[in-house]
Amino acid sequence: MPAVPIPDVIEIEQLLARYALSMTQDDVEAVMEVFTPDGSYSAFGDTYPLADFPTLVAAAPKGLFLVGPPVLDLDGDEGTGQQPLCFVEQKTHDMRIGFYSDSYRRTSDGWRLHTRSMTFLRKSGAQDHGRPHDPTRPAPTAP
Repeated sequence: MPAVPIPDVIEIEQLLARYALSMTQDDVEAVMEVFTPDGSYSAFGDTYPLADFPTLVAAAPKGLFLVGPPVLDLDGDEGTGQQPLCFVEQKTHDMRIGFYSDSYRRTSDGWRLHTRSMTFLRKSGAQDHGRPHDPTRPAPTAP
């Protein structure tokens, strides 16, 4: 595997840290800024375009998003990666664990997430992309 340029690693790590902190602080505008304009988030069997983020983030449980360092594979102005997540729900301190699978693009504003997909790690040992856990969870507005 070719060496990944350290400045790119630092920039992407900071981008992903901004995502986690913005989710923790319930700052949807800051969450949207870490994505490309055509970016998307996938979980619960659905893919949500950027336009759906305000509704999706508003419906999400509130709490602490703890992330680990990402594993990155960059090739020029594009790349992929994975990052572990431990989410701690604020009111109950229940946890959800799993990992993100991402794609990145370098833009005129720097590196941005293009796609982010969540895989949950279940107590049963299963790994899945989630089932609706809240009947009020919004459906995506576009496929």
